[in-house]
Amino acid sequence: MDLPSPLERAPGGLCEGLALWLKREDLHELGAFKWRGALPTVDAYKGRGAAAVVTASTGNHGAAVAWACRRLGLRAMVYAPAGASLAKLALIDGLGAEVRLAGTDLDFAKEEGKRFAADAHVPFFEDGVEATQYDGYGVIADEILDQAPKPPGAVVVPVGNGALVGGIGRTLKARSPATLVVAVAAKEAPVMALSFEARYPIACDRMATFADGLAVRVAIPEAVQALDAVVDRFLLVSERALAHAVGAYARAGLRVEGAAAAPLAALPRLRDVSGPVVAIVTGRNIDEELHRRAVEQPETFSE
Repeated sequence: MDLPSPLERAPGGLCEGLALWLKREDLHELGAFKWRGALPTVDAYKGRGAAAVVTASTGNHGAAVAWACRRLGLRAMVYAPAGASLAKLALIDGLGAEVRLAGTDLDFAKEEGKRFAADAHVPFFEDGVEATQYDGYGVIADEILDQAPKPPGAVVVPVGNGALVGGIGRTLKARSPATLVVAVAAKEAPVMALSFEARYPIACDRMATFADGLAVRVAIPEAVQALDAVVDRFLLVSERALAHAVGAYARAGLRVEGAAAAPLAALPRLRDVSGPVVAIVTGRNIDEELHRRAVEQPETFSE
């Protein structure tokens, strides 16, 4: 995919009553936005002499690290939780990384990866911590402002660990301060929303969303600080709302994963926004069975 990624008017019928634009990060060869933060970060590790990188991921971040390491000639090891998306694990493996399954969720896998990296004296790339990631994600906002016919009334961003909205929000506040920065997370993975409300990382043991890109249980302090500085609204959406949004995209001819559907799921609560709204379409990597269930049986997901 050539840069910038497309900014497109949403297909008719996707959202009534709003001038909706889609920032198509899903069109990258990896099917997701994560490469924007991974490539400069892995390059920085290489510049400091690293020959390998360890990370933890539910999928898209791991694929981006594997892709960046292959491009730059480094070895990649990706720790992933048991039950991670098979489609995403296959993508990581196909990009040449060594995949190691550990624990029942991302944060357990992260702890295992950190221990291995420390013992092996290899850098651990923690998603959401590196400043280079935020810089890379800020370019998405630069592209939106350069592509849009006029400044958006709001940019709506899915939130997993928070780095994406942190980077996009920082650039928007610098270049278009009147544009609302709206963060959206899963109600069943609320740690970043709760931390944003508290203004510091809080403990949360709830994480049960099918949207693996939103499936975070432990808040990253750097991301909480970034969100506090740039986010105007933080919304939570149900599993059923996410499934309905996946289905709405499918009927419009777009295949998206659960996290990418979060902005669309939140749009009914943004009717007061003046001006066009941009939704970040973060990725398309979703297992076939899960996608079919979301499209055909959204009522089987919790409200």
